[in-house]
Amino acid sequence: MADKEPLQPSGAPAPGALAITRVAVPPAEPRHGEPVPGTGTPPAAVVPVPDFAACQAMREEHELALWGNLDRCLTLAEALEYWRGTGYEERHLFLARLNGQPVGLCSVTLPLRENTATAGIDVLVDPPCRRRGYGRALLEHAESLARGRGRTSLDAYHEVPLALVQPGSVMVPAKSGAGGLPLNDLATAFAMAAGYELEQVERSSMLALPVPPDLLAGLEADALAKAGDYELIGWDEECPADLVAGYAELKARMSEDVPTAGLDWEREAWDPARVRQEEQVMVRSGVQSVVAAALHRDTRELVGYTVLNWRPAVPASIAQQDTLVTGEHRGHRLGMLIKLANLRRAQARWPVARSILTWNASENQHMLAINTALGFKPAGYEGEWQKRLG
Repeated sequence: MADKEPLQPSGAPAPGALAITRVAVPPAEPRHGEPVPGTGTPPAAVVPVPDFAACQAMREEHELALWGNLDRCLTLAEALEYWRGTGYEERHLFLARLNGQPVGLCSVTLPLRENTATAGIDVLVDPPCRRRGYGRALLEHAESLARGRGRTSLDAYHEVPLALVQPGSVMVPAKSGAGGLPLNDLATAFAMAAGYELEQVERSSMLALPVPPDLLAGLEADALAKAGDYELIGWDEECPADLVAGYAELKARMSEDVPTAGLDWEREAWDPARVRQEEQVMVRSGVQSVVAAALHRDTRELVGYTVLNWRPAVPASIAQQDTLVTGEHRGHRLGMLIKLANLRRAQARWPVARSILTWNASENQHMLAINTALGFKPAGYEGEWQKRLG
């Protein structure tokens, strides 16, 4: 939840004066010209309607005010592709106007194959228009849609930069038992007043690039001593056909193995078709990916993987996505090895990048330890909120 305003109006124009309308998302159209580097496939045309452009501008303004950069913000091409939705998730974006001027937005995401009792909720109000009750009106609009679709569990998140967590801050503890958010953060107060509970806190971390080669070599030598039964492989953008079924199974395992505290999230059903659909969405969004994976020598089974994404529109930043080693193959330093391999590939492919961002549940001490050894430093916190209805 990015609203960051209290729930009580202050006597300014009533929330009822808002006009909240669904934002139309134009369908993808082929764009002639240069292909996406490394893929040979052109991205979707970036032709937003005015309401969509207003939402994107508001989101970028928020990210710049919070972080001073757009490293965590969807690019316009990504946002257009995302809000078109997929066969696995329906997505609704709404813009609020007052006297014709944009003042806020809200959104609802509805999983369609699993987690069909849940909905994702987000609210953002333009800073000059806060403290007037518009956030509450937008939240009620989003929650009403979710209720109308039979959803009984709502989830939301928001991020807090490390610089805003002052020494001695009173913290709201996560129900997971690990981590917390500062009580004086206005988004935290907004979520709590609206009936949401802080289920989990993730730590965001940043790694400065390039990483010293001697550090990588030392970590690799130590890890290889325990990984003789495995070999490392990798690919860009598209998983090889002979591995895609195993990759799909790993992605299904990721959805249930990652720590989720008390969030009402179920295992996702992944098959090769879903993997290919996700890959195609990334290409249409203009996102490039490198994947490193661990293969068991005897069974030729994929047992771990990690993903890094890079966007030409935000060239200085790389985003760490999934990292997983299956339970029965842990204890062989595979998590470290696949991260090292992918880090080397990313630095070679995207030498202009100057940092990598990653997120880990506060209770996931093993992965946090790997990231710390690589040189990641804390950058902030992300609260995962949940509200159960009925």
